[in-house]
Amino acid sequence: MKFLSAPWRWDFISSLIKKKGCVFCDALKLPEKDSLICFKGKDYFVILNKYPYNTAHVMIVPYVHVDTPDKIAPRETIEMWELMNRTMAIIKDKFHPSGFNVGMNIGRAAGAGIRDHFHLHIVPRWDGDANFMPVVGKTRVLSYSIETIFEILLNEFKK
Repeated sequence: MKFLSAPWRWDFISSLIKKKGCVFCDALKLPEKDSLICFKGKDYFVILNKYPYNTAHVMIVPYVHVDTPDKIAPRETIEMWELMNRTMAIIKDKFHPSGFNVGMNIGRAAGAGIRDHFHLHIVPRWDGDANFMPVVGKTRVLSYSIETIFEILLNEFKK
């Protein structure tokens, strides 16, 4: 049996145990540069993952605090899919990934770290991006700092 280990996520998971409230709702109250929110739309916002699986790992999050997408009217989900396409186009243009993993983890059994506020992950992937560093060195190698990625995405969304 093989196991997938993500030891860098412990900082994130342990922060949820200690903290009350919602990281997404709280981010909306922060100043722009501290929030990691790259774009605010009508019903959704795009936020950079503070504990990314890869460079430019972002999430599309509804403003409304609900745990599953079926609690949102279908017409209100259109913006999420439009933002997914726009975000992927920006990431393709600026970071040149070979592909993407896109999806949601709904519920504890599915691996949701934030179970009460659903969100859509967009994880850029490059050929050969999975290597020994996360497993052996407990280190995730990113080509850019979180701050640099945030500035690039923020500027692109403002265009």
